[in-house]
Amino acid sequence: MNVADSALMGSVLREAGFQVTPEMNEASLVLVNTCAVRDRAEERVVQRLRELVRLKRRRPDLVIGITGCVPKHLGEALLRDVPGLDLMVGPDSYRRLPELVEEAAVRPAVDLRLDTREDYSGLDPVSVEGVHAFVPIMRGCDRFCTFCVVPLTRGREKSLPLEEVLRQVRSAVDRGIAAVTLLGQTVNSYRHGEDDFTTLLEKVSEIVGLRQIRFTSPHPADFQEAHFRLMRERPQLAPHLHLPVQSGSDRILESMKRGYTRGEFLRVVETARRHLPEVGLTTDLIVGYPGETEEDYEATLSLLREVAFDSAFFFRYSERSGTWASRHLPDDVPSEVKADRLSRLIALQEAISLQRHRRFVGREIEVLVEGPSRRHPQNAAGRAGDFKRVILPGGPPSGTMARVLVAGASSHSLVAEGVSPAVALDEEPVS
Repeated sequence: MNVADSALMGSVLREAGFQVTPEMNEASLVLVNTCAVRDRAEERVVQRLRELVRLKRRRPDLVIGITGCVPKHLGEALLRDVPGLDLMVGPDSYRRLPELVEEAAVRPAVDLRLDTREDYSGLDPVSVEGVHAFVPIMRGCDRFCTFCVVPLTRGREKSLPLEEVLRQVRSAVDRGIAAVTLLGQTVNSYRHGEDDFTTLLEKVSEIVGLRQIRFTSPHPADFQEAHFRLMRERPQLAPHLHLPVQSGSDRILESMKRGYTRGEFLRVVETARRHLPEVGLTTDLIVGYPGETEEDYEATLSLLREVAFDSAFFFRYSERSGTWASRHLPDDVPSEVKADRLSRLIALQEAISLQRHRRFVGREIEVLVEGPSRRHPQNAAGRAGDFKRVILPGGPPSGTMARVLVAGASSHSLVAEGVSPAVALDEEPVS
């Protein structure tokens, strides 16, 4: 979502006559776009702002701003904590950036209001490098999980009109984009009028030129079997599901107000794998939530073993001011216990991921080539349909579908050999 919002702000500023520069010394405006989900991220943001403000000693005309969820979460106190900060803009005020920047050249400018009507319809992000684009289909969240600050910083849930989503996706394809990820805090709860998430997936998958369509992050309680049936029928819909479970303990799930039990979550997994036997499953998990006992933690470990996720993102509980948990539950799990539980979870998942990845050695798979590998630029990197990262020898061109033989695997990626002639995106794949 941050990448998508940065592109959106770039579009608004470009229309006002700004240009992006890769050189900090050339910039007249520097914006730090932020996420407030974790406390450590906020600390790093404030540190970065203080570093940037030092540039103003040499260039007093430089405008330094912060956008996104952190200014909404911390409020105008941030102006006091970071002297020299010129601009604070919340997630619903990006259309006003040009006039706010103009005001900030004279005095600090702040717009942190939430707007129930703002969905940024009619705007297109600046062109995206590579072959992939993020397309928000909804903003905000109505779930109010006890640990999460998103409803406070981004407001209540609001979905874009279906035709606006389709317009943005077609615009991305016209710019050479091969893959899109549909974004929303609970993306599968999308609804605008009579159009629901199933309808949206059907329509997006009919757009000619798209090779991969993904969505994130869905909420386990909002899935319908129709979603899985459609993913089975439409090859453009990548067979990958990110299912943030957060805990394997029913007691903790109830305290988090997640809206499902462990058993209900497992039924979603069973239904998904019945329709999509080779689906890639990933998840989010929190350790050290208030009151988490060793028994609760063991329930999370057992869930990892039972589901066998392909990969997972793990987080130590981070108290966020304003949330229900921060007001009602003491952060009572010691930091050293959180650290130990986190390291054990990571070790278990690494072993599971390696096992899951090794199943593909000797198989042929299809990969969307995204660009050069970061570690080994002479090779290319891409994503298989189930979201596994694949390293390809020889560097096939970006924006092509390559059929490869998997020769090796680690817990983080697959290594391919025998890359077949790539299929360019403007060609029809061979049947």
